[in-house]
Amino acid sequence: MKKLILAAFLFVSTMSTNTLADIKMGIILGFTGPIESLTPAMAASAELAFNEASDSGKLLGGQKISVERADSTCVDSAAATTAAEGLVSNGVVAIMGADCSGVTGAIATNVAVPNGVVMISPSATSPGLTDLNDNGYFFRTAPSDARGGQILADITKDRKVKSVAITYTNNDYGKGLADVYKAAVEAHGIKVTTVAAHEDGKADYSAEVATLASAGGDAVAVIGYIDQGGKGIIQASLDSGAFDKFILSDGMIGDSLTDNFGKALNKSFGSLPGSTGKGAGVFADVAKAGGIDSSGPYTGESYDAAALITLAMQAGGKADRATIQQNVMAVANAPGKKIYPGELGKALDLLAKGKAVNYEGATGVEMTDVGEAFGSFLEKEIKGGKFKTKKQR
Repeated sequence: MKKLILAAFLFVSTMSTNTLADIKMGIILGFTGPIESLTPAMAASAELAFNEASDSGKLLGGQKISVERADSTCVDSAAATTAAEGLVSNGVVAIMGADCSGVTGAIATNVAVPNGVVMISPSATSPGLTDLNDNGYFFRTAPSDARGGQILADITKDRKVKSVAITYTNNDYGKGLADVYKAAVEAHGIKVTTVAAHEDGKADYSAEVATLASAGGDAVAVIGYIDQGGKGIIQASLDSGAFDKFILSDGMIGDSLTDNFGKALNKSFGSLPGSTGKGAGVFADVAKAGGIDSSGPYTGESYDAAALITLAMQAGGKADRATIQQNVMAVANAPGKKIYPGELGKALDLLAKGKAVNYEGATGVEMTDVGEAFGSFLEKEIKGGKFKTKKQR
């Protein structure tokens, strides 16, 4: 009889342990679409943080995280919403993502906020998201384009560009950043010769480039996507000889661009969110050990978004949606012990003891009162056919 009771106890204990061990997290990024060359490293970076917390054995008494991926497409809001609905119905307690601004707003408005699910985007930068009616459930580790456009304009001025044509992908991200950039460069005394939208998904962009070329300019600012229309604009410009200097938004910066065009882009430059601080260096080492190339856009922001989710759970002592929402800001900002990549176990231990943490992470995380990163930026230039970081802005 005693053996039966013991066996029953062990069976129930095992079931409870297994149940507790399965904290479901969602990752939704554009695994297909105009930034598909960037998202694998972003997703891997987020999973690195989730795994680090799980493997520490200190997350809520030893619980584990399981991750479900979904495809935002970056551009199809209906498909992204359906994908996010699948994550929520499968019981995820939070979502790392989405990526592009339009689909991120759609998911937040139609899925995440109505279901009380926290979203932390690593890369949605539209200024419009600042005022999203999110009931405190939407955060982002990437700074708004309201600042990003100003930074890109400052770099344009410093590189002595006197006139510029602007083309942007015809969506929330492209229009929002183009508006900010145009106003900022004009404030610097730089002539904007034309501003023209382009549509993604076309086979040929010679007509769009002809319009830009007829307006003229020392350079063309390409505010778009690295695997879609932005790439097409550059291809048609080089083929026709219309432009050989390109000012690149964050969505245009990645190795696939230089792999395609190499030294033909040597006069080009741009900016994207990022840091050269302590956390960035630590993250590069942590990512390398995990087999991840951290040099691409938004890898650090992705790691940080996932890390904040795990720390918010620990701070509140529960793996549920409301707890995460209530504690993200507390772990993101001072006061507390500064925490860097690779130190999630340390942070979880401190939180379990009732102590405060100030998560600095890979990108020097500091949230505004609406839950978005203040952020710093990296000035990028192409030399020898490769992207190089000139300095932090």
